[in-house]
Amino acid sequence: MIAMTSSNWTGALEDVAAVRSQIEDEIAGSTLLTAYAETAAQAPDAVAHRWLADGQWQSLTYRQVRDRVRDAALGLAAVGLRPGEFAAIWSRNRSEATIADYAVMHARGVPVFIYPTVSPEQAADLIVHCEATVVIIEREFLPVLDSIRAGLPQLRALVVLGGDSSGGLPQTADVPLAAETQALEWPELLRLGQAAAQRDPGAFERAWRQVTPDTLATLIYTSGTTGRSKGVMITHRNVRYSQQATLRVIPLEDQVAADGVARLVSYLPMAHVTGRSVDHWGSMAHPITLAYCPDQLRLFEIAAQVHPTGLIGIPRVWEKLYAALRGVLPDVASPAVRALPDEVKRAVLTRIGLDQCQIATSGAAPIDPEIVAFFRALGLPLTEGWGMSELANAATLASPDRAKDGAVGTAFPGIEVRLADDGEVLVRGPIVMGGYYKDPDLTMATIDSDGWLHTGDVGELDGDGFLKIVDRKKELIITSGGKNISPALVEYELQRHPLIGQACAIGDRRNYMTALLVLDPDTTPAWARTHGVPFDSLADLAAHPDVLAEVERGVETANSHLARPERIRRFTLLPAEWTAQSGELTPSLKRRRAVIIDRYAKEIEELYG
Repeated sequence: MIAMTSSNWTGALEDVAAVRSQIEDEIAGSTLLTAYAETAAQAPDAVAHRWLADGQWQSLTYRQVRDRVRDAALGLAAVGLRPGEFAAIWSRNRSEATIADYAVMHARGVPVFIYPTVSPEQAADLIVHCEATVVIIEREFLPVLDSIRAGLPQLRALVVLGGDSSGGLPQTADVPLAAETQALEWPELLRLGQAAAQRDPGAFERAWRQVTPDTLATLIYTSGTTGRSKGVMITHRNVRYSQQATLRVIPLEDQVAADGVARLVSYLPMAHVTGRSVDHWGSMAHPITLAYCPDQLRLFEIAAQVHPTGLIGIPRVWEKLYAALRGVLPDVASPAVRALPDEVKRAVLTRIGLDQCQIATSGAAPIDPEIVAFFRALGLPLTEGWGMSELANAATLASPDRAKDGAVGTAFPGIEVRLADDGEVLVRGPIVMGGYYKDPDLTMATIDSDGWLHTGDVGELDGDGFLKIVDRKKELIITSGGKNISPALVEYELQRHPLIGQACAIGDRRNYMTALLVLDPDTTPAWARTHGVPFDSLADLAAHPDVLAEVERGVETANSHLARPERIRRFTLLPAEWTAQSGELTPSLKRRRAVIIDRYAKEIEELYG
């Protein structure tokens, strides 16, 4: 049985069906490739890509990018990429990776991005699972690929991006490429395509015109918080519906600067559905200048130079920026910030490059409403959205002029969002994935016979249709006393203290709650210097009694906002930050709770000793 909200809910079935029909009529026959052809024809001289090289900005126009897409697509066909086959792209954010993504689609292949931070075993699993016949790889990751080449018998071509190509490809004696595998540099691939275009000028157009709305646009491999990654099949129809529905929530004219230009910093991993949706697919549908930021730590350094008109980030991005601005403003409480002169607020936004930002969004995890209120008081229209790979990115979004604290917006036009009896969020509509690649049983378990996608998130819906995400269904803690507890809620309260950067609540089948805590690597050193605490490392700070006392005060404050069963009785302050590289976080920076609990089993047992 499915729980319904009040009759005036914006997702009433009759309204949803009518709007969905209108949007589907608008995108009928459309693909990302037809949209891209129109965009490139309408704005051939608009700057599409910008990147820093030796301290100087380089750029390509839409016309130049599309020419390279044509050459790369024909080059891929020349080295053996066949329609329907998969091509893995293993790269940081850079122009060539975007062009490679587009080229694979235009060659009628399916692009699959790999997170730069994955282990060799994880990379091999993904490449083998989708049977990628081509790997397009940044030179930096070649040694990792070398270590797994023997397990990739299906590999037909290897294309290398970046670096000095004058010396040719590095050779690996231990694991040579199979005899039938062609290895070449990116410029060589483009030259092959140029030659093919000269021989047959119509080949490129004939190839991509055969792509249909039901063709796969990509596989997105989930980041694996609870187990092995799954290949989410996303079609062109999924993406085009999502794009058109988004424009009904936030019109295009509200996403650009006064000069009519949209600018984005491309920093989110392209293996993540949000990075792909916003950067790559968004700039196929509308003229957008992408400024590439291969290192996420340089996000606001790049933003200060390009002044993006939009910025999407996980809560950690906004938390770190909020922490940094606390050292600039004497009082960061939102009422005090709102009272600042406009020129002061403008100066602060200009300093971080967000003075022309028309839409800013946080998603993927809960964020402190005070942080949202702070940025909105500063003049940045920060809002929240929610979605997942299985929904081709977002399913709900709050427009800047219609938002509620702690909520992630309302369902996109034409999309149904409901709650099951146990609070699980269910979604139905054209954004629902085509299924999990090579896993029909899991697909059937996730999408029921009525078309509802069971998201695994537990939520709440109010009378206006605003959704609040409570936690992941599989991560809910049930104490030995039978109390159901949301670890995300507990962790959120703990992480509101500036010194607590990361938290993991523990208590499943236990008689009280405890927590593993990690210091914030940015704010804690500044706090320590202010309070005269000597240190050489984060581990030193984690052991210092003054730091422990301050963190304990933070835990006490968090407990004051929690119900009695949710309160933390004991905690351990760990000496090192959790990262994707160390394994406690996924590549998209979500907690791998099972890994954390297993890795720190000894510390956890001591908390209950």
